[in-house]
Amino acid sequence: KDKVMDLMKEHFKPEFLNRIDEIVFFKALTLSQLQKIVDIYFKGLEKLFADRDMKLEITDDAREVLATQGFNPVYGARPLKRTIRQLVENPLAKKILSGEFKAGDTITVDANGDEIVFR
Repeated sequence: KDKVMDLMKEHFKPEFLNRIDEIVFFKALTLSQLQKIVDIYFKGLEKLFADRDMKLEITDDAREVLATQGFNPVYGARPLKRTIRQLVENPLAKKILSGEFKAGDTITVDANGDEIVFR
């Protein structure tokens, strides 16, 4: 914390630093925490699918793949939402529109290596 404060004093003018009320330090997210964020996001997706008479499930392997691919050390978990949209939501929407999945189906989001698959 002291090192960061010293670096800030070197790079910013005192006038700017005086305008800052508080500095918050964060620790990097762990894989376990990212997987919990995936679960939180999936709760919303599960509700969306339930409204369409479909059930959505996710395996531990898929959860790990999404958490790993959706993490960026610089941006933290911010890219996770985009990753879920690209790897889960968009492909599932195409499969539903093509008739591969329909009302009454249970869709399992799984992983085959680093690839997300649907069963």
